[in-house]
Amino acid sequence: MKRIFGDAKTDLFIALALFTAFYLWCLWRGIRAHPDGARPAPSKEAAAAGFVTAFFDTLGIGSFATTTSIFRQWRLVRDELIPGTLNVGITLPTVVQAYIYTRLIPVDSRTLILMIAASVLGAWLGAGVVAGWSRPRIQVGMGTALLVAAAIMLGTILEVLPGGGVALALTGPKLAVAVLGNFLLGALMTLGIGLYAPCLILVSLLGLTPTAAFPIMMGSCAFLMPIASARFIRVNRYDLRASLGLAIGSIPAVFLAAFIVKSLPLTAVRWLVIAVVVYTAIGLLRAARRERVLGAPPLQASS
Repeated sequence: MKRIFGDAKTDLFIALALFTAFYLWCLWRGIRAHPDGARPAPSKEAAAAGFVTAFFDTLGIGSFATTTSIFRQWRLVRDELIPGTLNVGITLPTVVQAYIYTRLIPVDSRTLILMIAASVLGAWLGAGVVAGWSRPRIQVGMGTALLVAAAIMLGTILEVLPGGGVALALTGPKLAVAVLGNFLLGALMTLGIGLYAPCLILVSLLGLTPTAAFPIMMGSCAFLMPIASARFIRVNRYDLRASLGLAIGSIPAVFLAAFIVKSLPLTAVRWLVIAVVVYTAIGLLRAARRERVLGAPPLQASS
C-alpha cells in the first residue's frame, strides 16, 4: 500500500498547501478591493446554507446543486454570480475534505496526479469562459448542469450506474480517457456542476475500484477550486459576502460529518435533493427564456 501511494501523497499535500495559500491571497485582495473596505460582513444566511450543504456533501450528497437551489429559493445571490460564489465559497471546506480523506485511501500516484492536473487546467480555462457569460447564458448553463446532476443522483439511487472494478491504477488508452474526462469535469465545475459524482462514474467505467475515486475527486476539487476562484475574484464575478458565509458555515460541518456523524441513511434526503434540484433547474431555464424575450438587465458588480 505504501508503494502504491509512495511519497506522492506528501508532495501533493505540500502543493495543496501552496494552492490554498494562493487562494487566500487572492481572496484577501478581493476583500480589500470590496466597496465596504477590508471588513465586509459574511452573509449569515449563506453560512447557514453552507453548514447544511457541506455536512451532506461530506457524507456523499454533493453541495453545488443543493447550494444553487438554496441561493435561488432564498434570493441570496444573483444568478450570474452563483458559479463564482460557489467556487470561491466552497474552496476551503473542499481543501479540508481532501486533507481528511485523501490520506486514508491508496491509488496509483501517476493516475492521481495526471487527473488532478487535467481538472485544474479545465477549471482555469472554464472559469475564464464562464466569467464572461451573460446572465441568460449562465442560467441556461446552470439549469442544464443541474438536470445532469439530478440524473446522476437518480442513477445512484436506482443503482443503474457502474459499480467499478478492482484496479488502483489506469494505463494506456484508459488513462488518456480519464485525463480528458477530468479536464472536462474541471471545466464544468466552474459552471456549478459538482465533480464528485461524475468523476466516480468515470473511474468506475474505466475499471478503478470506487474507493480510488475519493482521493481523485477530492484532490481534483481541492486543487482546481483555488485556480477557478482566482479568475472569478479577478473579474469580480462572485458575491463576496455569500462566499465568506459559505466558507465560515461549511468548515465546521465538514469536521462534524467526517469525525462525529460519519454516516447516515441518506436515501430519503437524496430523493428530496433531486426534487429540489429539478425544480431549481426548471426555474433557471424559464428565467433565461423570459430574460431573452424581455431583454436581460446589464451585469453589475457583486454586492
